[in-house]
Amino acid sequence: MTTPLGPTRILIADDQKDVRDGFRLILGSQPDMTVVGEAADGLAAVDLARTLRPDLVLADIRMPGVDGLEVTRRLAGPGVSEPMRVLVVTTFDHDDHVRTALRDGACGFLLKRSGPGLLIEGVRAAMAGDVLISPQITVRLLRNLAPAAAPPAPPPPSPLTAREREIARLVAEGLTNAEIGEKLFITAGTAKTHIANMQAKLKVRNRVGIAAWSWENNPADRAPRG
Repeated sequence: MTTPLGPTRILIADDQKDVRDGFRLILGSQPDMTVVGEAADGLAAVDLARTLRPDLVLADIRMPGVDGLEVTRRLAGPGVSEPMRVLVVTTFDHDDHVRTALRDGACGFLLKRSGPGLLIEGVRAAMAGDVLISPQITVRLLRNLAPAAAPPAPPPPSPLTAREREIARLVAEGLTNAEIGEKLFITAGTAKTHIANMQAKLKVRNRVGIAAWSWENNPADRAPRG
């Protein structure tokens, strides 16, 4: 997998036309992205991906023919001679789906309800070689991995300010920069700057790391969301 010189070429695979149209509108609005094809079922997605050789495939899980997990395995899984980047974007967030997708080479797992901001960030993260998972999923996976009988350790002094801790909680809820700005009466740019500073302080690479920190350090965030 190589980094493209021009805009990221994207193939959208989803059996719902309104979803494909929405994704095309969101991604097409970005100067560094272009949609080069659409597929309404899994088999067509695999064939079209092998023909067009896009830089990234957005794949839903539930599709006719073969599902998005099988699409991921065929395009990015172990043994694929020329693997492609596949970003799973779905309504279904079952833990086994997440593990299967990542095991078979997915470069991210996003929920459709996470909004356009995280979709764009997920594409850019994938192209940068990072793996982005919707914060809601990461928080739940971390909660499930936590030992039930382990006594809670006293939290270390927080490296974040009170405002940054507040933003971290909102990131853990899956809010975009614009939504955080609206909730806290700041601009989206200010929210973005706070988040960049938080990533540096916490030594994490993206919003998922901030969400994980928030779950570990804010007991109120441990309750399931939505």
